[in-house]
This record gives sequence, C-alpha cells and structure tokens, in this order.
Amino acid sequence: MYLPLGLRAKVVILSLFLLCLPWLGYQYVWEMEKYLRHGQEKTLEGTTQALATALHERPKLFDNQASFLSQVEKGRDLYAYPLAGPIQLDGKLHDWQPYAHRMLEYGKDNLLYQRDEQDTPDIRFTHMVGKYAGYLYGFFQVSDANVIFRGKNSLRVDRNDHLVMATLTPAGEFKRYIIANTEQGWLSAFELPADPSQSIPVTPEVRIQGHWRLTKQGYNIEFRVPLSMVGSKLGFAIHNVDSKQTRDLVNIIGTSQTNSVANLGTVLVPSPEIESIIKGMSHNSSRIWVVDNHGRVLAKSGDIRSSSNAWKSTALLETDNSGWEKFHSQYLLPLYYKILTRPPQDFIDSLQDSTELSGSHIEKALEGKPGSTWRLTPDSKAVILAAASPIWIDDKVMGVVIAEETTHGIRSLRNKALEKLFNIILTIMSMGTLALFIFASSISSRIRRLRDQAETAIDAQGRVRQQIEPSKNRDEIGDLSRSFSSIVSRLGQYTHYLENMSSRLSHELRTPVAVVRSSLEHLSLQQLDEPTEKYVNRAQEGVNRLHLILNNLSEATRLEESLTKAETNDFPLQKVIAGCIQGYQLTYPQQSFSTHIEDKPMQCHGVPEYIAQLMDKLINNAIEFSADDSAIDVSLTQYNKQAIIKVTNVGPLLPENMNDQIFESMVSVRPQEASSKPHLGLGLYIARLISEFHNGTISATNVETQSGQGVEICVTLPLN
Repeated sequence: MYLPLGLRAKVVILSLFLLCLPWLGYQYVWEMEKYLRHGQEKTLEGTTQALATALHERPKLFDNQASFLSQVEKGRDLYAYPLAGPIQLDGKLHDWQPYAHRMLEYGKDNLLYQRDEQDTPDIRFTHMVGKYAGYLYGFFQVSDANVIFRGKNSLRVDRNDHLVMATLTPAGEFKRYIIANTEQGWLSAFELPADPSQSIPVTPEVRIQGHWRLTKQGYNIEFRVPLSMVGSKLGFAIHNVDSKQTRDLVNIIGTSQTNSVANLGTVLVPSPEIESIIKGMSHNSSRIWVVDNHGRVLAKSGDIRSSSNAWKSTALLETDNSGWEKFHSQYLLPLYYKILTRPPQDFIDSLQDSTELSGSHIEKALEGKPGSTWRLTPDSKAVILAAASPIWIDDKVMGVVIAEETTHGIRSLRNKALEKLFNIILTIMSMGTLALFIFASSISSRIRRLRDQAETAIDAQGRVRQQIEPSKNRDEIGDLSRSFSSIVSRLGQYTHYLENMSSRLSHELRTPVAVVRSSLEHLSLQQLDEPTEKYVNRAQEGVNRLHLILNNLSEATRLEESLTKAETNDFPLQKVIAGCIQGYQLTYPQQSFSTHIEDKPMQCHGVPEYIAQLMDKLINNAIEFSADDSAIDVSLTQYNKQAIIKVTNVGPLLPENMNDQIFESMVSVRPQEASSKPHLGLGLYIARLISEFHNGTISATNVETQSGQGVEICVTLPLN
C-alpha cells in the first residue's frame, strides 16, 4: 500500500505516540514502586522505633542476659536456643537432631587441664544448650575410650568421669554442681562446696534431672535445669579419668573454667519478658528481633512468609464474576505473567533460625541511629527489607530492635497496577489499531479507486474511454485525483483530435484528388507527345496511389462507426472459416494452405461478415510475410467455451517487444523500401477491432514450426 508523504508522516506520528503509551505507563509504575518501597522503609523504621521506645530504660531486661560484656567468645559464651518442645531425657539425643547445625565441637583447643603435657588428649565432646518452658536443657556427647564410673561405696564424687557445672545464680551466688554416676541411667547430681579447693561434703541436687547413657564412642549426658538456678554466668567442664586403679584425673575439657565466677563464660537465654512485649507483632507479616549489643538474639516474633500485611491485603481486592473478569483471569493473566512474576512463598530464609544477627543497619543502630537495608534471599526469589532502631539504657545502646518484611505486598501492588496498565494498553492499542486500520483502509480504498479509474480511463491502445472524476477532498490523494483528472481530460482531447484527423484528411483530400484525377483523365484523352504522356502516366499512378491511401485511412474509421451500429446474431463459425479458406485457395492459387477445422458445431454471436473481414486481414498479412514455397497453416479448434483461430506463416520473425504494438493503428514492421502498394499498418489494427467487437482477444508470437521459424497469430472468440 502506497501512502503519500504527508499521510505517511501522520501514520508514523500516530504509531509512535501509541508506542510511547506503554513505555510511559511502565515507567510510571516503576516510579510508583520506588515510592512505595520508600514508604515501606519509613513505616518499618517507625515500627522499630515504637518497639524500642517500649524497651528504653529497662535494664532488668538486659542485666540477666550478660549484655554488658565487651566482647563475646564463641564456645565460651553460650546461647540457649529456643526449643520447639520438651526434650525426652533418655540420653539418646534424637530430640536434638533438628538443632544439629547449632551444636558446638570441643576438643584439644578447649583443654583446661592436662596432667602430662606430652600426651595428646583422647577426649572430645559435642555440646548444646536450649531453653523451653522455664528449663535449661543440655546435652554432652562425649567420645572417651575408657569410661570410669564412681565407685558405689565411695564417698568421693571427683575420682571418676564426671561433669561439673558452675553458674552465678540470679541472686548473685556462685554455685557449682557435679554429675557423677555409678552406672548408666538416671543422673546423680550433687552441689559442690563453694570453695573450689574442697570437693566434699556434697549435697544431692534433685532439681538437676537427666540421663547418662553409654555409647560405642563413650557416653551421652542429657539433662535439664530450672532457669531459676541459672544466671547470666555459666560454665561446663568434663573431667576425664582413665584408670580404675589410680583414679587420677587425666585432663579436663570444657566451655570455661569452673573454679571462679571470673572464669565463667556467659549464657544468653531468650527473654520471655521481651517476647511478651513484641508478641503482638506476630499478628502481621513483620518479623521482629531484639538483639543485645553483641548481636545475640534476645527475642523473636512473627514470620516474614505470612501474607496478612496491609500491602498484600490491599493488592488482593475482591473481584467480581463478570464475563470480563473470567476472560481476564483465564486468558489475559496467563499472558501477563509470562512477563511478570508472582511473589513466591517458598523462598529460602537464611536468618529464620539465627541466634546472631549482623548487618549495616544493626551497626548503624548500635551507633545510636536508625538504619535500614535491603537484601536478596539466597535463592533470589524475594527481597527483604530490614530496619533497626537502638534501645537506650542510661545513655548507652544496650540492644537493637529489628523489623523485617518482604516486598511481596509491593510486588503484588505493582503487578496489580501493571495488570490494569496492560488492560488499558491493550484497549488503547486495539482501538488505535482499529482506527489505523480504518484510516489505512480508507486511504487504500481511495487509492485503489483512483487506480481503477486510471486503468479504465485509457485502454491498452492509449485511447481515452472515460474521464476520471476529480475528488473533492483537500488532501494529497484529492490533489492527485484532480491532477489525474486534468491529465486524462487533456489527453482525451488530444486523442480525439488524432482519431478524427484521418477522417478529416480523407474528406479534405478527396476533392483535390478528384480534381487532379479528372484533369489527368481529360489530359490523357488529348494527343500528347511521348515525353508529356510519360509524365501524365506517372502523375496518374501517383493519384491512384494517393486514392488508395485515402481509402485505407477511411476504412478503419468506417469500420469503427459501423461496429457501433452493427446488428448481431448467432452463426456457425466453422462454416464461415471454411468458406473463407475455399475463397482464398481460389484467389491465391500460387499460395498453398494447410487447413485444420474441428468437426464440431461452434455457434458464435456476432457478425459473420466481420469475421470474414478479420480472416482477410490475417491471410493478407500472412501472405505478405510468408517465405517462398511455404504453406500457410490455418486452424480452428474449440477449448471449453472458446473458439481458437490460428494463422501461422513461415517467414521473418517479429522484432523484440513488438508482439502487442503491431495491432496498433499506423504501426507496420515492413522494411522501408519502395513498394507498389502502400502499407499504413491498418490491417492488424482492423483485425483487433473486430476481435474486440466479438469479445475476443488477438495476439502474435514467434514460433518454431517443422518448416522453419515464423509468426503465429491467435484469435480467441467466445462461443454460445
């Protein structure tokens, strides 16, 4: 489809404008998401500040949690992990398997005493403590080749393998306890004297409960202690004895020295008081942490996988059950979500069970300023926002409140906005496409209409058949239509002038030719000398030749006029052609003819005399161009509802690109040499007029026959 420059520019501008709409809408949604994230960040910071305010200036929440240490040493300073349920005290340790990643290994690096420094300690253990419902649970999985139990009749409890636990009670008292069994089974726990130099007397301590079980590698100790017995200082030590005879202490491996308060490590037990304060936050999708100034978790509440926050609920608005909504959900949404992504709920949360937290936001909060940070989950499925605010006690930061949320709600809002944007874009693009289609169709139809008018205005011979109606539109196509109309009008006037020129010349020249002819006839009747008579005869020949030319010129004009008034009827075409061939054989006895006429009834509608005149022109043309001693082939066949007449002669070929032009008026391919008969190129032109009058076609082609090369003229006429 061709469009003028101005119209193309309009279409291009309109198309570019439609293409800009999706891009502008998409950019707007992304900017909106940035502002929503900024708003979520500020909201979360406000949440942490509100919770931190509830914890300000409450030192009792932190004193018992050893938060005043300058630094925390792993292995020495312990963390009592929150347990999901009570531990079954059977020494089998299967209840601890969910917490296997939190267990600590102790070996030669944790050696507290070695009798012979040259020996390599052959004892090691795995240890962990946890908290559940007012109890401190713990276990020791000890690898020891020689397990020595306490003698059943012995008053000493320290001349065998045993566990020592030392703590600073909440009341500020230094207490030491020993677990020394005479056999595997229920634990035998005793309270030791406060003086480390004394090992007796001992007092049974029934509040320490548990189980001692022998294993292939050594033994397991599983116990529980009421939290009321444990303060912020705590240490454990395994004492190893390898000989029943000597019962001498070989080595000690433990979390810390147990002989004084100063040597004890610390234990951090999640604070139930802080958990009760932040428990209310578990009803939304924020996860709240409270950590001390070493980053150790004091309390946790909430789950970031929850979807009950305001962001998410705002995105999940109720939808109706209309036809549009069904079409939107069944067809459009699957298409949209090939580009968009739904927020997943199964992302990996690397901090879910963390006991220590760190990050730039926590460091900033420990400096006394609120902070926030964004992080991507390890599986890259979710973005988590974390905000932190400091907890002040006596003008000192003693802890940090941390709140975390995913951006799922914002992503859902963004997706909702993009869904609506895509709906609008589809609507606009559909309407725009329809408008462009109608616009382009209108332009195309006008151009096709102008093309059809131009093609029908002038026929294949260059004659103007009808005028082009000028358009009244004031655009480029209208200007083009008016220009074509003006051109065709001027061309029609000129063509009419040329078509009438031959008849006017013939009419105007006939009178002077008649005068000259009559004068020459009178002059020839007189007695003339020989030179004069010769010139008179030559003049007479010229006048006769000029008369023949005038007759040929008027023949085509008379035929065109007679064709418009001719009366037509049905006639047998094969009989007309056969009669013409018989006449040619008599008229041209020196020319041989090869004839093939199918014996079929071929009824044609038209004027038989004109068909005979058509054959006359074709045969005359073939005889003039036929080679000596060659036959002219004439055939009449039927194909479907058409009669095919072919006249073939052996002789010179048609020049290149002259196959159609030889049927034009005043066109001839004869050599320019003297001839006794004038040739104006009207014979085949008349043949074409007769063919078109009978709704047929005529064509000429160069062919290769058995006798040689030549030209074949084919006339196709419709049959009844």
